[in-house]
Amino acid sequence: MQHSKDAQLQLINHGGHSEKHQSHPKEREQWGSKIQYVLAVAGHIIGLSNMWRFPYLCYKNGGVFLFTCGIPLFFLETLLGQYTTQGGITCWRKLCPLFEGLGYGGQVVGFYTGIYYVVILAWAFLFLFFSFSPEVPWASCKNPWNTDKCFEYDKNNQSDHASEKTTSSVVEFWERRILGLSSGIEEIGIIRWDLALCLLLAWIICYLCVWKGVKSTGKVVYFTATFPYLMLVVLLVRGLTLPGASVGIKFYLYPDPSRLADPQVWMDAGSQIMYSYGVCTGVLVALGSYSKYDNNCYKDCFYLCLLNSMTSFVAGFAIFSVLGFMAHEQEIDVSMVAESGPGLAFIAYPRAVALMPVPQLWAIFFFIMILLLGLDSEFVYQESLVTAITDMYPAFFQIGHRRKILLLVIDVVSLLIGLSMVTEGGLYIFQLFDFYACSGMTLLIFAILQSICVGWAYGADHLYDTVEDMIGYRPLPLIKYCWQYITPIVCTGTFIFSLVKYTPLKFNNSYEYPWWGYALGSFFTLSSTLCVPLWMVYVVSITPGTMRERVKALCTPAKDLPKTRPKFQKEVTFESFTMLQTLRTSSTHSGSELERQYI
Repeated sequence: MQHSKDAQLQLINHGGHSEKHQSHPKEREQWGSKIQYVLAVAGHIIGLSNMWRFPYLCYKNGGVFLFTCGIPLFFLETLLGQYTTQGGITCWRKLCPLFEGLGYGGQVVGFYTGIYYVVILAWAFLFLFFSFSPEVPWASCKNPWNTDKCFEYDKNNQSDHASEKTTSSVVEFWERRILGLSSGIEEIGIIRWDLALCLLLAWIICYLCVWKGVKSTGKVVYFTATFPYLMLVVLLVRGLTLPGASVGIKFYLYPDPSRLADPQVWMDAGSQIMYSYGVCTGVLVALGSYSKYDNNCYKDCFYLCLLNSMTSFVAGFAIFSVLGFMAHEQEIDVSMVAESGPGLAFIAYPRAVALMPVPQLWAIFFFIMILLLGLDSEFVYQESLVTAITDMYPAFFQIGHRRKILLLVIDVVSLLIGLSMVTEGGLYIFQLFDFYACSGMTLLIFAILQSICVGWAYGADHLYDTVEDMIGYRPLPLIKYCWQYITPIVCTGTFIFSLVKYTPLKFNNSYEYPWWGYALGSFFTLSSTLCVPLWMVYVVSITPGTMRERVKALCTPAKDLPKTRPKFQKEVTFESFTMLQTLRTSSTHSGSELERQYI
């Protein structure tokens, strides 16, 4: 087909994009470099979940979910952000308006996660400050908060306490000094002001990391995303040189094969992948939206997923070598000291540190690593939420300092809600957030709906054409089949199993929450998941036409999305070749990149 000279020039100038797409009220920020984007995403997906949401069975069984759910969803979200240059809400609005509720639901989960995640940082800050003491206070029973039932761990007195009801010095430090733990959520108690100040400190740091957008975030991640690896290497080397380390590593690498028949193990593996890869919360979409259109997000996806899994695997060696040392010193089995969740970071590991020479040094290293792993995961949640809101109302929030004020309001509200978790009954509220607000069931529902939206409503083949236009080639067909069939089937099966095996939350497997506690937890779950069907009902009701016309209109992508160039547009005339030569001298792209895009 013959085109006019003006049309060809317009094609080259806009790189195949529509003119409307290029005209924005304000040019969108982009990452200062490719490494900033990679480190920001790495900081998000490599966090505390790699340390304590990584049970010793998950790395084997999690491989199934990694390739059928984790990688396809990770690639999907980074791709959509890069393609639409929009945040976690307007991305779905432009792709398929019927599923815009996915964006709202994901931001609700991200908001909840940001609130309770910072509380972990507050605990870590307080432990870090105590680590500078002449003697780590959790190692002895000589402190004002200790009771008559307190005992100190050593290898000679374990049998004396086996038959009597006692509490270790580490547990008393955690429950009585750090938390001031009450007997239940009914006794919320007073605010622990030292924890509250640590919480404020964490929020101030997060705000300063994000307040200038990707300009500040991109610079901060150079430190926060890399320094934890140095700490991890130090702790790994130290752990491997401890007596008994081989026992812990053997326990880590050679688990009980009989547990492979336990369906709960596979459920844990699936949940771990969803948490660890940070999918379905809109964060990956937001981070990808600041990348260039032709960034090879497909290659980035595999490298980042590999880095995440390898980090979890190596972290297992660092943790279980220390747990093996602790079991060796106390002459007990590793299974008796292995924990997951906050108990690993604030009970098991500090207990092991207390048995080492110069415990203050290793405690400082450990809690600095915990803080940095948590901080870069936390501030990208704030970046995602601010990006989503700003992209909904760009004409308002992109003026002056309104974006910074929006971030400040979000952080202040989150801080005020988070104060409820630094009270004497705060740990019970924290567990409700962790179990219900950011539950694996919620993420599974979003994963199913995302796959349906992209695989069928928008069209997997259509998206594959877009990927080819962006990076120059088509990804493996397996990814497309995962979006259409494998991912929704695997996630649906896991979701049904989680419903069948559902048991109400209990604190320490003994304390049962009052009815209103479970009601609060249900509200956390429903407030995000119901966003999808409620939005569908609302948007269908306000769209004119018959039901068939409404659904068709709501499944039609926005007209201002970048257009995939037909084959004939890659034919070059003399005029377009001349323009290409001009662009070579002025563009930041290399000549080969321009040829690949326009020829």
